[in-house]
Amino acid sequence: MGVDEAQRSAGPRAAGFGRLSRETVRDLLVGAAVSIVVSAAITANLGGDRGRDLPAYLFALGLGALTLARRRAPVAVLLASAAGLVAYYMADYPPVGLALPLAAALYSAAEAGRLRWAVLVGLGLLVVSTAFRTAQGESVAYLVGFELASSVATMAAAIALGDGVRSRRLRRREQRWRLRQMERDHAREATRRVEEERLRIARDLHDVIAHHISVISLHAGVADEALDDDPPAARAALGHVRAATTEVARELRTTLGLLRDPTGTDPRQPVAGLAGLDALVAGARSTGLRIAVHRRGELTGLPAAVDSTAYRLIQEALTNALRHADATTVEIDLVRDSRAVGLAVRDDGRGQREDVPRGHGLGGMRERTALLGGTVTAGNRTGGGFEVRAELPLGGVP
Repeated sequence: MGVDEAQRSAGPRAAGFGRLSRETVRDLLVGAAVSIVVSAAITANLGGDRGRDLPAYLFALGLGALTLARRRAPVAVLLASAAGLVAYYMADYPPVGLALPLAAALYSAAEAGRLRWAVLVGLGLLVVSTAFRTAQGESVAYLVGFELASSVATMAAAIALGDGVRSRRLRRREQRWRLRQMERDHAREATRRVEEERLRIARDLHDVIAHHISVISLHAGVADEALDDDPPAARAALGHVRAATTEVARELRTTLGLLRDPTGTDPRQPVAGLAGLDALVAGARSTGLRIAVHRRGELTGLPAAVDSTAYRLIQEALTNALRHADATTVEIDLVRDSRAVGLAVRDDGRGQREDVPRGHGLGGMRERTALLGGTVTAGNRTGGGFEVRAELPLGGVP
């Protein structure tokens, strides 16, 4: 193992020991402060029949040593400190007060979330101490008016400080959790958008290839029939086949590029819309299909999703008319009003047979239209033919 690898493997352990060392040093400082304060009060010898001696200083040392366990067992440290303080006073040693010897234990209990224990132990000691000293004849006015007030204030400050530190720690922890949750939510949302974009691209690819293959198939049939009797017509049909093949190859290359980069940063990304309707109709007319287009209302400046969906719906309807319907005439109506774009595509073919399985084109169109809050209906017309109708709300686009 090299030097760098050894340092990397030792890094987490070193960091762990560093954190433990800092905590231990902090606890030692708190314990030393408790022992020094209590020892100073013992040395002042402001009362008590027994006077200061070695056991009194050992009590001060033990009270400070208890703080080393305050993180692992805060309630036990608090109870042990209170019990030791009661025993100290029962032995009639010089008074050291209640609040200062217990301040560290009260703080630690509150910091650990044991607020009720800290409050109950503090109040209990105050009640017991006040009652005992009153029974011994000390001035009630002094005890309640001066000493009790200062003890309550010191204990309350220690408890409040510990609880405040705990609250800030919990708040920081919750903020970190919320931040991580937001990052996970953003990652999931980005993944969902990528998946939706890939699905949209795949549907567009299906629509484009199905339409052009229908055109190619029809022109290939025309070329085959005219090859011997009408070579110019055959050459014209083959020209249409070549043009449709070139177009579908271009669409395929572009779509595959988008699938590799579904974020939309590829500048080649085409957005098929009603601006390309004339070219779409011209390609279908080249097969011999008679198509009439009727437009009402302003059809430019539509939301991109509505524009693309309307174009794909018409493309799918023309593809079905070319492949399945044996239609000779198609009528396309496009109407825009203040709230929606409506379209209808009607042909004079044989309609949809119930025993013929339906493809995925119109089903995909229904899904896409539903995302916009619109509707699509498709079915046989009375008297023959097939009709596709759709309404695409202009306000349904995010």
